[in-house]
Amino acid sequence: MSALSLSPSEARRIAVRAQGLGRERPARVDAGHLRRNLDRLALHQIDSVNVVARAHYLPAFSRLGPYETTLLDRDAWGRRSERRLFEYWAHEASLLPVDLWPALRWRMARADRGEIGYDRLRLFATERRAEAMALLARIHDEGPLAASDLGTGRTGWWEWSEPKRQLEWLFWAGHVTTRTRRRGFERVYDLPERVLPAAVADRSALPEDEAHRVLVERSARALGIATVGELRDYFRLTLPETRQAAAQLVEAGTLLPVAVPGWPQAFLHRDAARPRRIAGGALLAPFDPLVWERSRAERLFGFRYRIEIYVPAPLRQHGYYVLPFLLGDRLVARVDLKSDRQGGRLLVHAVQLEPGAPEETREALRLELGEMARWQGLAEVAMPAG
Repeated sequence: MSALSLSPSEARRIAVRAQGLGRERPARVDAGHLRRNLDRLALHQIDSVNVVARAHYLPAFSRLGPYETTLLDRDAWGRRSERRLFEYWAHEASLLPVDLWPALRWRMARADRGEIGYDRLRLFATERRAEAMALLARIHDEGPLAASDLGTGRTGWWEWSEPKRQLEWLFWAGHVTTRTRRRGFERVYDLPERVLPAAVADRSALPEDEAHRVLVERSARALGIATVGELRDYFRLTLPETRQAAAQLVEAGTLLPVAVPGWPQAFLHRDAARPRRIAGGALLAPFDPLVWERSRAERLFGFRYRIEIYVPAPLRQHGYYVLPFLLGDRLVARVDLKSDRQGGRLLVHAVQLEPGAPEETREALRLELGEMARWQGLAEVAMPAG
């Protein structure tokens, strides 16, 4: 099959539109908007950093504007009958639509066999399995448990206790899932059959090759246009798995080979829109799928982006928690932000415009910062002096 030729600007607009950006925002965001948005993206990455807002809340704001986060909470951690999302390792820790549960059970099975996961977790699949199974039996008999219920002391991201590791292996292996989140965003674990809707929990795992096709297709739909490496990265598959699934999707007509100057081999999803113009602006989280694959951001926008929260302050180039600002189909600025919840202010530590940013950038950014402050219930946007 001969490849379709696209210009870099066409590819950029396709990518932005596929992500649900550059569309008119609804006057009032309801649960349906959130569900359709998450279905389009296929996942929201979860991260422990809460400088501006929890990472999983930000992609919906970027695309829809201010919304009630309790709507997303209900879909993610509400009653079983209304559960629309589940947590699992996809592109890092993620919230995903429940229809993807069967497509990820192969990964759970691999974790159960000790084939994937952190080294200290794999032990619970083999020589220390009895310990984890005893904890699973306790959850079965007593109900949901968090690591803090086990008197484990410190359970931070980098300081997992032994019971926390057991719980996380059970989570990797699909024996438990997240029932809810407590204060401090602590995960509470329970059996999938007590958390997920019965129509989902009872479904059999997809065969691995079929599951890989499902995940690559969802990646391609979310990205619009993508290289093999970018399709692999979205759900953290292997390159052989991705190449095989992509070839099968090309044969089925779902993916179309495309040639873009300066790009490696790429594919266009058959349903991807090809807009002639993109309007509107959006602040993007560091974990937003438009920019999380940094080499893709450079190829699409000529925008080199790194998160610097782990970089010593004197060595940072742009700031601690920097959000790119998308205007139309270009990344035109970087904004170092922090929500001062106690003081009721959105603190703008720094604004740095990209070379060639249009004249309207500052006004568009001012409006978007006002929307973000309103969304978070903050009374003021505090701009940097000068």
